[in-house]
Amino acid sequence: MQDSNIIDGTLLWEPTAQSLAQAGITRYLAWLRTERRLEFSDYTALWEWSVSDLDGFWGSLWEYFGIIAHAPHEAVLPDRAMPGAEWFPGAKLNYAEHALRRRDGRLAVIAAAEDGAFQQLTFAELHDRVAAAATGLRRLGVVKGDRVAALLPNIPETLIAFLATASLGAVWTSCAPEFGIESVAHRFSQIEPKVLIACDGYRFAGREHDRREVLTQIVSRLPTLEAIVLVSRLDRTAGSVAGALSWDDLVHTSDRLTFEPVAFGHPLWVLYSSGTTGLPKPIVQSQGGILLEHMKELALHVDVGEGDRFFWYTSTAWMMWNLLISSLLVGTTVVLYDGSPSHPDLLVLWKLAESGKLTHFGVSPPYLQACRRAGLHPGRWLDLSALRSVGSTGAPLTPDGFAWVYEEVGSDLLLASISGGSDLCTAFLGGCPLLPVRAGRIQCRQLGAKIEAYDEHGAPVIGEVGELVITAPMPSMPIYFWNDPGGQRYRSSYFEMYPGVWRHGDWISIHPDGSCVVYGRSDSTLNRGGIRMGTSEFYQVIDGFTEVLDSMVIDTGRLGREGRLLLFLVPAAGVEIDDRLRRRIKHALREELSPRHVPDEIYRIDEVPLTLNGKKMEVPVKRILAGIPVEQAVRRDAMANPRSLDAFVRLLDQTPAKPSTSVETDQTESRP
Repeated sequence: MQDSNIIDGTLLWEPTAQSLAQAGITRYLAWLRTERRLEFSDYTALWEWSVSDLDGFWGSLWEYFGIIAHAPHEAVLPDRAMPGAEWFPGAKLNYAEHALRRRDGRLAVIAAAEDGAFQQLTFAELHDRVAAAATGLRRLGVVKGDRVAALLPNIPETLIAFLATASLGAVWTSCAPEFGIESVAHRFSQIEPKVLIACDGYRFAGREHDRREVLTQIVSRLPTLEAIVLVSRLDRTAGSVAGALSWDDLVHTSDRLTFEPVAFGHPLWVLYSSGTTGLPKPIVQSQGGILLEHMKELALHVDVGEGDRFFWYTSTAWMMWNLLISSLLVGTTVVLYDGSPSHPDLLVLWKLAESGKLTHFGVSPPYLQACRRAGLHPGRWLDLSALRSVGSTGAPLTPDGFAWVYEEVGSDLLLASISGGSDLCTAFLGGCPLLPVRAGRIQCRQLGAKIEAYDEHGAPVIGEVGELVITAPMPSMPIYFWNDPGGQRYRSSYFEMYPGVWRHGDWISIHPDGSCVVYGRSDSTLNRGGIRMGTSEFYQVIDGFTEVLDSMVIDTGRLGREGRLLLFLVPAAGVEIDDRLRRRIKHALREELSPRHVPDEIYRIDEVPLTLNGKKMEVPVKRILAGIPVEQAVRRDAMANPRSLDAFVRLLDQTPAKPSTSVETDQTESRP
């Protein structure tokens, strides 16, 4: 049966006088009044100042957060041009020095795993372990500018290795250990790493995965490697990777930890685009840009600080891992988890929230929807009294998903639906403890992020769906793509449609009250009878059917007649996608969207094609259904479940004859 949908925009939560008084952004506002004689009537006024007076806003954060500078900056932003804006020229600093400036017995890291492993590190212990890892990397010849690559799960060694790399002024990059040979090679080979730190395997969903043979093949594809460091996760000694140094040998001695002063714009790490339609883009962000942006994001919007415990379920291949570990910058305890979010059941992460007394808990909308469909009541079954906020990102969260959190997790929580991406390694739309939470809405455009919606003429609009653009520079924007001479690939990725304006590739609507809705990728828009609609609105309706686990909608004009709208459904266990269910779904879409958005055909599939980071691959599937050969439309090695494409290839092969209404695919195990 279909759930009763809560109305979009319904008020679900408002900050109390106590929560307002304790919020980090309230302390920042008080500091602005005292130190800068600046007074703002509300969040909108603060945001408008932050995106118009860039020098004043970002300069105030430098002072407010007490940035440790080995050399002062000559200006904040002498040139606002995009791309190419230069921030804080002349400044010298080090990201790791800020993450490790606390050196006491307060808790820095909580690390848990699905096999029951548990570890805690104080700030003093973390400092000492980073010192040992930095000593080991220096012994291997790593110096400023060298690249250190990691193929590791979300464990303390990964965090320690990253901080050691950053302390040396070297450049970090990572992939999750489940990535295939081609996926890793296509990423790491572009940046020519000197050192690879990898694990012998990992555990997921109750199973061990030995990766030593895969690792050997990856190493053969990286000719610039001078050293391999192996972290043991499977307690095996036989058949180790040839020539590898053990982690214990890397960290067996320790010199005093020092921090290499680097320019504000010196590269900190390399992140990657999904790489589904070509080589992944190696996105380079700066030490200073990430430092300042993440301190702002975490202290003022996520609202974490000393005494808090911050968790986000993520892998080391997703930018949320980078944001998670940056919570050390503001003195927060970072909570790591290695394993499946649904093993042995969907309560496993909520139990971590209880046992770890987490104050901030972040997951994906599909996880929250899965908990809702499973009938979980974590707020009743567990003690989540420490929890102050729940975060959600990776896809739009439906109004029903919002309502479930407030009904079943806690009524006095800040539910922050956030949106951003690897391109800036931050959220630029998200939560704010000063503002109310409304069902289906992102609370605000975040400070320093001049987000606008452009209509088809390139003019900003309010209350209408438009292209999501950023019209003023932000410090965490990429400084460049690695190995992109002249910056052509960088410019074409973001600035081709609107010169001097960042086009992000999403549809957005900005409401008069400042809240926002993101509707999905603008290049996978449903355009029916002149009505443009993002796919997320479509999925919001489908998510109301408990018979459906997942779905994908494709608008294509290449399957027999112009403008066919195709809906693909993954049924729940024991459910048949029959004519009755199809009629109910079509009726709901007609009533809740429009008659133009009733699908022409509805098909059953076993799984939705996903990227390695768990995002739906609408554009590649659309290309396949348009007749583009699979090898040109998508890189299978950049997928979590490549065999899921076979269903769409078979569907294409059946045209122009009417295809059957069941498109079977091979089931593959994939890690979310």
